[in-house]
Amino acid sequence: MRKARWAAAAAGVVLLVAGCGSEGGSDKGKGGAGSSGSSSSAPAEAGGEAGGSLDAATVAKEVGDAATAAGFTEKPSDDVPAALKECMVSWQADDKKVTDSKKSYDTTVASLAKGGWKESQSVDQQGSTIKSLDKSGWTVKASHQGKAGTFLMITFMAADNGPECEKVFREDLEKNKKP
Repeated sequence: MRKARWAAAAAGVVLLVAGCGSEGGSDKGKGGAGSSGSSSSAPAEAGGEAGGSLDAATVAKEVGDAATAAGFTEKPSDDVPAALKECMVSWQADDKKVTDSKKSYDTTVASLAKGGWKESQSVDQQGSTIKSLDKSGWTVKASHQGKAGTFLMITFMAADNGPECEKVFREDLEKNKKP
């Protein structure tokens, strides 16, 4: 079951990366903790860090810090597969431990924006809000879906848009395809 969930997440990230293009981003290699990768020769996007691209650890810290400061508690979830760790960050809020999820979501997004993340897309319809935020070749999809008392899910999924990570996402998706 976990493998199926990550295959679906990887598929979503492939779409995220493909939809955002392959410019910028770090050219992280084949994934895994030992991967060193080199910085992309493409200039960092507006609001990016001077002198280089973000890495997964920095993105995870920025998202986690913004979300917890806004009143969210991280909900334990499956780990990102080893091959994707250098290219993807996943952070899910525990909807049972927040007073006003929409306010905390909006505060998290605002905090990320203050930290240099630029909103590139926003969809708000039928109880779902999804915002895309870009910084130094990474895209965070911030999602608030449903409402308390029924179904509520708040997630922050980030992907490195660089070509090497796009390749890693596609390989993972192909590997997990069902015959």
